[in-house]
Amino acid sequence: MASLILTPENQIQRLNGILAQVEELKEFDPDRLTKAPDPKSWNVLEVLEHLSISYSLYVPKIEEALSKSPVLTDAPSGFKARRWQKIVIEGQRPKDGKRKWKIKTLKRFEPMLGESDMTPEKIESLFVRFFELHDHLKKSILESRSKDVTQITFSSAIGNIVRFYLPESFEFLICHMERHRVQIDEILGKL
Repeated sequence: MASLILTPENQIQRLNGILAQVEELKEFDPDRLTKAPDPKSWNVLEVLEHLSISYSLYVPKIEEALSKSPVLTDAPSGFKARRWQKIVIEGQRPKDGKRKWKIKTLKRFEPMLGESDMTPEKIESLFVRFFELHDHLKKSILESRSKDVTQITFSSAIGNIVRFYLPESFEFLICHMERHRVQIDEILGKL
């Protein structure tokens, strides 16, 4: 199994690309953002809310890890993901523009949005929350460049079955976003 080397530069570049695509969604007609292709599917706004819910569970973990990580004098060139974490990360990463398999979402990560609740103000607040949270992710990745990220692990949002160092958590979260970006493309393609 080939190594997975993680760098903040690559992560920031990919995150910026995703954020730019979500920014474009703000220009879409609200009906297109709130319509699901079928009764069992999410709409675009539900996908974005799911990403916000998911990331919000990592915010305190990331902040604590950053605050406890010692400062480095020389920035490392990359971080090698551990075997189990690489498997978890790669399970999220889309391949050739497709999600490898659909994964049932745990209740705590499900968006609870009603189509009738989607006023222009509510839609705007969903986008604001999404960008605030993911700006935190970007700032955290940038801050991690000057930290010794090999000292502290923390549990994933699903518990201790997966424990991440900061670069692994960033990679997992970005792959999760990439996975759901593919899902948004699928939703929009069916409408």
